[in-house]
This record gives sequence, C-alpha cells and structure tokens, in this order.
Amino acid sequence: MFFTIHVLCASLATLVGAKYIVPGARWLDTDGNLVNAHAGCITTDPDTGRFYLFGEYKVEGQVEGGGVSVYSSDDLATWEHHGQALQPIEGHPYISPQNVIQRPKVVWSDASKQYHMWWHADNSTYGLLLQGLATADTISGPYTFLSATAPLGNWSQDFGMFTDYKDGRSYALYSNGDRKEGRDVYLTSYNEEVSALDSVVHRFDKYDLEAPTIIQTDKSYYALMSHKTGYRPNNVVVFRADSLAGPWSQPSFVSPLNTRTFNSQSGFALRINGSAQTTFLYIGDQWDSNSLWESRYIWLPMHIDDDKKTLEIEWHDIYDLDVHTGKWKAIRGRSYYAHDAKVNGNAFKQEASFASGNTIVTGIYGNDSTVTFEGIEGTGKPQWVSFYYQNTDDMGFGDQPGGSPDRIGGTWQLRRISSVVVNGDEDNVQTLFQRDTHKSIILSTPLLLNLNKGKNNNITVGGLYNGFDYKGADLDRIVVYPPEAASNGTKW
Repeated sequence: MFFTIHVLCASLATLVGAKYIVPGARWLDTDGNLVNAHAGCITTDPDTGRFYLFGEYKVEGQVEGGGVSVYSSDDLATWEHHGQALQPIEGHPYISPQNVIQRPKVVWSDASKQYHMWWHADNSTYGLLLQGLATADTISGPYTFLSATAPLGNWSQDFGMFTDYKDGRSYALYSNGDRKEGRDVYLTSYNEEVSALDSVVHRFDKYDLEAPTIIQTDKSYYALMSHKTGYRPNNVVVFRADSLAGPWSQPSFVSPLNTRTFNSQSGFALRINGSAQTTFLYIGDQWDSNSLWESRYIWLPMHIDDDKKTLEIEWHDIYDLDVHTGKWKAIRGRSYYAHDAKVNGNAFKQEASFASGNTIVTGIYGNDSTVTFEGIEGTGKPQWVSFYYQNTDDMGFGDQPGGSPDRIGGTWQLRRISSVVVNGDEDNVQTLFQRDTHKSIILSTPLLLNLNKGKNNNITVGGLYNGFDYKGADLDRIVVYPPEAASNGTKW
C-alpha cells in the first residue's frame, strides 16, 4: 500500500474578501518583510487545510546555504513567516552555510507519520550531486537532517517532486548534471516510507533540461521543465503522457515565444481541487542574478486542454483566487498610454508597430529625461499599478554590460531599474525592476502605489542606476487596478 501525500485539500478555508495574487510583485509577509522562499513547493496541513510554502532562504551577500524557510497561508496570498524549517549548521558536511541547499520539497508520509523534506544537496562547486533528506513531526518543523545520497547511484542536480493524487504515490524528478554523460531528467518512484527511491519510471533522455515539475489532470500528466541558462529565464517546455512511464510527447512551449515564460523558471505546479472547479497553478521563480534576495515569484493559472493535449500558462497582472471553490478571475484595470503621456528632457516617443497606438516612449534616463502619465484616477487607498515595458538589453555586444545572450560569449544584465514618483513627491521614490524582455516583446511589472482620491494624479517615471547606467526601460502603458476591497463589485 502506498503512503498518502496531502498536496491540496478540497476542504480548504473559505477565502474571505478579495486577496489578490500579483505575479512579479514584492510580496510582503504579515510582518512586512519580503517573502523569502525561492524554488520551493506548496503543501498543506492535512488537519487544517492551511497552505505551507517552503523555499530557499536568501539574504544579501549570500548565494547558497541559507537553509529552507517556511510560511503558511489560508488563501495563497497572505503569508505568515514561521522561520527556518531547515537551519544551516556550521561545519556540517551537507547543510553548512557553504553547502548548496536547493529546490526543497516537503511531503507527508503515512508510513512514518512524519513530514519528509527532500532537496538537491551539494557543495559549492556542484561536485556532489546528491539528494538530501530531513524529517519533522510537524509541518513547519524544525526538520532534522538524516542523509544525503546519490539516487540509485546516479547524479542528481535540479530537483522536483510529484505525488499522484489517484494513488498517493510520490516521485522524484531530477536532472543528472551538466556533464556530457548526463543531461537527462529522471522520473523515479519513492518507496512506501518516502525514505528512498526504488525504481526509475522514465528518463527524459538528452534534452538537457532542469527545474522539473509535473501537474496531473484526470486524464493526463504534464511535465514542465526549463532549459539550462542559469538564472537567466528561458522558454519553459512541457511534455504530455497518459502514463508516468510514457510514452511522453515531444516538448512544446508553454507561453508566447520570446517572453521567456514571462521572465520566469519552472519549479513547481499546484492542483487546486475546488468545490466548483479544478484550477492548476504554475509556481515559477523570477530570478534576479544581481541580487538573488530580490527575486520574485510568478504564479499563474494554467489552461489545460486534454482533448487538444495542450498546456498554456496565462498571464494576468492580478487575479483573485478562491481556494475553496477553485474559481479565479482576472482583475480589470484602467489603462493610461505612453503615446498620451508627457515626455521631458531626452525621453521621446518612437514609432513601434508592436506597441499600443504604434508608439513607445524611450530614452528614459535618470531624473532629467522622464515620462509623466497624467489624469490618473485613484481611490485614496493603496492600488497596484502595472508598468508595461520593453527592455532590449539583449541588443548589446558580448563584451559590453548588458550584452546579448544570443551572442557567443555574451552576457545578460537581466534588468533595468526605473524610479517612480507619484504626484511629484520626490521624498517617496519607488523602485521599479524591469527584467529583460526582447525586441518587440512587452511585459509588465507591478508596484503598489498610494494615489489620491480623484482624477488628478500623475505618475512620473525616470531611470535609476542598475550597475552600468541610469536608463529605464521603454514604456508602452500603465494599468491602474482597484484596491482589493473593490474587487467584489464595489465601484471605484
């Protein structure tokens, strides 16, 4: 008999009011601190149905070895911090601050009556390629280290985990390194206790992919994986199969080409068994290689068509998810276009066939060359504002900062940084991170801003220093969203 894993319950607490999920935003916990749980997983307490988010803990100046942090939530939007579930131990051979502790996943084992945490365990040079195991009696821990082993004697790098909701059996997914002898992704079953792997179910041979995860519908299995570009985003692909043992389909893209999966990397997927519908969420990471602790989260609905055998990730700036019913809805906002905005200094409007009104504003440089959106209606309450932009840093040369990743020896700056000032308040400058997009690819990034009530607000965008210059990204438009209390039909 297989053990039971509680990934998500249909009896989750009912969502009270509107709780927006805002991909790419600065998510703050209930203490007002950045949510710090990267490349992890979401599981639930089988008794309370409360969500628990586990992920890599990263602080400024630290790349690896920060341990695993844990948060809990009733609605997937409001997160309470519970500290570190797995604490680094100085001098430990596998979980010291100098070790790699990546992509943690947590499951409940009925056989052992404990929670089991697995992760990619390694040294700083990626010379071990192991899987770590720690256990705890309670979901939030603390977890006690048990072992770090080579799965069935093989290498293991990027790590994922999947539990079949039909029979409760769990599986590990892991790439077996970057060496030419490797470059595979293994799908391997666990034993009943989830204490060791027992047999290889399938091998994705020589696709050279990583960051694997599986989402399951009533008819199919879909495996999402990322290409190997380090912390640079790329076009995530998906495979489909009727059985975990295969045969699996050829890979296909999950998002519009050259959006690089909306500047994110795969890592986990969540099935929500609601009372009204089943919803599937893509749980991705938007890495910031210049400051990993500022990396953001891209959580988006997935549209799956089992008849057409397709999976697509849907972009929404903001959506409201009821975790009890499984229903979600995109929040509508009001658009203000750059072609109607006022430019200052060397900022100018340029023809762009791909932009709104065939116009985009470029040359946004420092505080002297800015663009101002006027006549913006506000509510007097905090509101999300999404900035739609194009960042073509990939147009440079390989020997220059921001050089092209598509060029031999190229580098990639990954971001522009803009200043955002509301109603001329220079003492309250907001920082807007604008990751690389591509030529003619417009993406968005959000900020939570305080707008005065009425239609006389203005927002001015300039440039801030990002490591090599003061230039902000080109702007297409901004979209102003209602406050959370207004999403249930209240007019604003």
